Amino acid sequence: MLAAGKLPLMLCFLAFVVTFVLTRTVTRTIRDGRGPFRNRVTAGRTHVHHAVPGIILLIIGAFTAVGGPGSLGWRSFAGVAVGIGTSLVLDEFALILHLHLQDVYWSGEGQLSVEAVSLTAACLGLALVGFSPFGVQDVGGIELYLRLTATGILAADAVLALICVLKGKYRTALFGLFLPPAGVIGALRLARPSSIWARHRYHGERLKRATRRAADFDQRWAPLQTGWVDFVGGKPSQPNPPASDDVRR
Repeated sequence: MLAAGKLPLMLCFLAFVVTFVLTRTVTRTIRDGRGPFRNRVTAGRTHVHHAVPGIILLIIGAFTAVGGPGSLGWRSFAGVAVGIGTSLVLDEFALILHLHLQDVYWSGEGQLSVEAVSLTAACLGLALVGFSPFGVQDVGGIELYLRLTATGILAADAVLALICVLKGKYRTALFGLFLPPAGVIGALRLARPSSIWARHRYHGERLKRATRRAADFDQRWAPLQTGWVDFVGGKPSQPNPPASDDVRR
């Protein structure tokens, strides 16, 4: 049974997932030259990326949530608009990340979009089933020491997430906000050798251990991750574009 007040979040999650599935289905048919959408959407001679309507929907959803009526219907509408808009924008996250909007959608770098969508969907799902990045939310009427305990848990969770970020474990940091044990494990284990933490704290044998562990981890899990991304988003068929002069700088 859906918890009270979770309907807008559930609609946001469903809109996010359904939009991503439909978007990738349409783009794959366009890529293969099939389907009713094979002629790209254009405004004049300018190709309109689907991140553009996504941004518009995000703005509409945000303004509705902030300034619209507080009724469940309007909040649900805002959730749907934000879910659709976020999905459309994140599906082209890799393209937006590159200067001059280089077309990396079907390149290896374009896989970053699928990773961003997968992480966002996972976090929305965790929030929907009751996990909160803010820990204990409602302690009304309970003694002061429980409030202080809840505050301490939040602070510790934030510190663990920060350590994971400094160690180059960004996914672990994100999930650690929802699942503190993940943050504890990430904070205790060796950092990635290219991370800020390793550059300032690791030398000699410790740096070599971190490098070996990262290489073993990547060798074991990178193919699985690549296979998942290829399955969801489509296997890259174009080389990565050369870096622009601005990027080289």
